[in-house]
Amino acid sequence: MTDLARIHPHMEIIGADGVHVGTVDHVDNGRLKLTKKDSSDNRHHFIDGGLVADIEGGKVRLSANADVAVTLEDGDAEEAAAAASDRLDHELEETFPASDPVSAKHIT
Repeated sequence: MTDLARIHPHMEIIGADGVHVGTVDHVDNGRLKLTKKDSSDNRHHFIDGGLVADIEGGKVRLSANADVAVTLEDGDAEEAAAAASDRLDHELEETFPASDPVSAKHIT
């Protein structure tokens, strides 16, 4: 395993195939926290430090290709739980609108 202490903020993270994965915000408990700017959902994402193969030319190279590495990202559990709860609340509101007396009757 590569020494994660050699990884610094703003280093580019690339997959084994050389494709851009993200940019390091910082290392947190053995995980690389990526900056929000590379995220499509404007949230921090994490990559397990065990995926780091090497640090070369100021870039962090992963042992997985970029397309696989992004599917292995480990998000913040607290943020993920909050987002899931929000989605569930929204789905319930759409399924059982409070203005529908029949649906409201069945909920209470």
